[in-house]
Amino acid sequence: MQVRTVATLAVVLGCGPAQAHLDSTGMGPLYDGLMHFLTSPEDWVPALALALLAGLRGVPFGRRVMFTLPAAWLLGCLFGLSAATVSAGMLGASFWFLALGGLVVADAKLSLRAMTALSAVLGLVHGYFNGAGMGLSMSAVVAVIGLAAAVFILVVLVAGLVSRVQAHWARIAVRVAGSWIAASGLLMLGWSVRGT
Repeated sequence: MQVRTVATLAVVLGCGPAQAHLDSTGMGPLYDGLMHFLTSPEDWVPALALALLAGLRGVPFGRRVMFTLPAAWLLGCLFGLSAATVSAGMLGASFWFLALGGLVVADAKLSLRAMTALSAVLGLVHGYFNGAGMGLSMSAVVAVIGLAAAVFILVVLVAGLVSRVQAHWARIAVRVAGSWIAASGLLMLGWSVRGT
């Protein structure tokens, strides 16, 4: 009994401080930026939805989003580096979930120009919010490059996979994934309205 008590006490007293946001993984700023994107659903879910939509529209759309979204995200982050900390909050995230999830569900036949504009706007807005509050430093710039690389990888994998899908049932499965994204946005909207 005493050994168990001493062991429990040693574990409790030996713990480091808890942090809500992991600022540094210890693997360098590039990896920190990559991990920030992967652990922020308010960022990767809209990027995923846009990649699904681009994949449904075909290879040229996937290629356009593959280059436009990460470039706009990087540019938005660089603009945001000198800004004070800002957040779109749950309301902003729910807007992107609903809008992009709804476009996937509808299998919207956007033009290449409209898809490019949507990619640019999404990248600039989310990039700005990601860059805000980081401060101008070399490590922040490297972290931003890691973040943009994560966006690029996500779009390449998802849009490439979905653009190869030809079977009707598989396209419906992609649209169902869009409905889950839109439903998540609706839930988030309800929570944000109820919370105020």
